[in-house]
Amino acid sequence: MGVAAPSVFIADASRMACQLMTSALGRSRYRFNVIGYATDRAGVRAGWTSKNADVAVISAHLKDGVFAGLDAVKEMRVSSPGTGVIAILDSITSPIVVETFRAGATGILSREEPFEVLSKCINAVYHGQVWASSKQIRFALDALAQTPSAETYQVKGSKRTSVLTKREESVVRLVAEGLTNYDIAKQLSLSEHTVRNYLFRIFNKVGTSNRLELALYALNRRQDFQL
Repeated sequence: MGVAAPSVFIADASRMACQLMTSALGRSRYRFNVIGYATDRAGVRAGWTSKNADVAVISAHLKDGVFAGLDAVKEMRVSSPGTGVIAILDSITSPIVVETFRAGATGILSREEPFEVLSKCINAVYHGQVWASSKQIRFALDALAQTPSAETYQVKGSKRTSVLTKREESVVRLVAEGLTNYDIAKQLSLSEHTVRNYLFRIFNKVGTSNRLELALYALNRRQDFQL
């Protein structure tokens, strides 16, 4: 019996763009299953509620606003934490990239990239990886460096680690070491679904919103996580 194809939901400002993306991804060597698309926030909300996709590809620019897609990303992160979210940006600038990470995207892609790169990005996010260029990650690191660390990482302080179970601490340590959800699941003898559930509980406990912030949190507390 074959492995089920990753299911993908698409959101872009025009129906034509969604259909073109659907067609291109359907021909991808990764055998994606595009299960629906939308052109505005209401459509995205209805789509992920009924479709339950593995990965959502959301353009920052939707029919109801230039950055309506980022609001949709935030809503999806809360309502469907098991879905990996990729944001497609028209402009790759530091403020937009940082806001996109804060919204909860685990993949960031420029609209100028070819479809093959999008396919690789979807496959990476599906397997629990963060997809971003070194420049985009630098934007995020610089922003975090300018954020009062006492508020985000230290005042939430020494008691923060104690709220994690031993298994959750193991998951955090492996995320900080760069392992994917698949690798973490294999190492801890868990399913990928269970790893995703652990991650979102951890995000809520330590006050982070994505894998990048969680890795930085762990690196700032090396002794607690034995890194």
